Amino acid sequence: MPDEKQWLPLFANHKGEVMELSGLTMLARSGNQWVVPESSEMMPLPVGASLVSIPRRIPVGWDGCRPQLISRNTAGYEAQAVAVLLPQGFTRTLLPAYVSPELSTPVPLYGYAAAGFRDGRIWAAAIQTDEHRKWHPRYYNTEGLPRRINRMLAKYPENRLVRQLASCSLQYSCYTAQNIFYQRWEGGLPTMTACNADCLGCISQNHLGVDSPQQRLQFRPSVTEITELGVEHLVHAREAIISFGQGCEGEPSLNASDLAAAIRSIRQHTDRGTINMNTNAGYTEGIIQLCQAGLDSIRVTLFSARAENYGIYHRPHNYRLSDVAATIGYAHEAGTKVSINLLTMPGFTDREEEIESLLAFVRQYGVDMVQLRNLNIDADLLFANVSSGGETMGISGMVSILREELPGVVVGSYSHPVR
Repeated sequence: MPDEKQWLPLFANHKGEVMELSGLTMLARSGNQWVVPESSEMMPLPVGASLVSIPRRIPVGWDGCRPQLISRNTAGYEAQAVAVLLPQGFTRTLLPAYVSPELSTPVPLYGYAAAGFRDGRIWAAAIQTDEHRKWHPRYYNTEGLPRRINRMLAKYPENRLVRQLASCSLQYSCYTAQNIFYQRWEGGLPTMTACNADCLGCISQNHLGVDSPQQRLQFRPSVTEITELGVEHLVHAREAIISFGQGCEGEPSLNASDLAAAIRSIRQHTDRGTINMNTNAGYTEGIIQLCQAGLDSIRVTLFSARAENYGIYHRPHNYRLSDVAATIGYAHEAGTKVSINLLTMPGFTDREEEIESLLAFVRQYGVDMVQLRNLNIDADLLFANVSSGGETMGISGMVSILREELPGVVVGSYSHPVR
């Protein structure tokens, strides 16, 4: 049952200022249903979270009997919906409640979480699902970052990959790119321009009327460029991971021959750190090559463990969910650690049939970790393509079920070192 003491709705005024509105109760959204949040679904705004207004979206509150549009505040200013963008380590439980005017373009591709106001502070529809330290914003975009970038550019003046990561660090504030220059933790190495899927929420390709938040890589780095930067990071970084398969590229396994050569070359120089790949795992032959070359871990992006819903979201070319399963099965048998990058959406991922299918998939194919990733997409766009029916357990309930039913599987939010 909903709590007796509820949250007030938030809205943004014409100046972009965030304000609470008394007289109504906060509403949130799960799938296509508006709901009043429960205490297990809300937490005080995490440090490092961002409040944003959602353009051209009218917020909705609850008057005790029915939903009410918050089209204007008491001063007569037009109101815009407000949401929270969560930092790494936190999983969204509910979506913001708003109405989209007819012919509205999709909202920018971010993982919007509902927000409310209570006890003198802002709350977010979220739970913590992993340790937050490595991804805390205070460790990124520091005053010394440009100096570190210039030092690396001077050390590798001919390496195009270093220049790409410098751009990603400064233009897009990419944390995995910045880690290359900070020489710590997980560092991203993008290498592939093409992809074998056309995901609804792709963040590096413009489609479906949505502008991508970043440009896709425009070149394929050489084996030498990959090797020298990979060695640089693994030798010098703390708790080092290098990851192929970043948001600014396509599917890295399509570049298997070059990556396999680079992995072998890297391991000739050092046995330190983890070599990881973020992948859709549809190109089994390519990942076999990479596992044989010494790949330590893969993180497989998965919207659904049910074939129909998988196809609707990922829109794969020349592969199916069965190929993904075969890839995971092979990697597990080869000793490569396997994580599922579960694209999490309240009202879909927490449906009973989705949870049951995921549990069966993880058990059957030997998954070591489930990473909960807030899906960056316009919820209206997603649910126009995917059915929103079915019983839901709630995101916090789903996480509890995963941890109870999969005792040998880590449930978290991001990749951890495996060596």
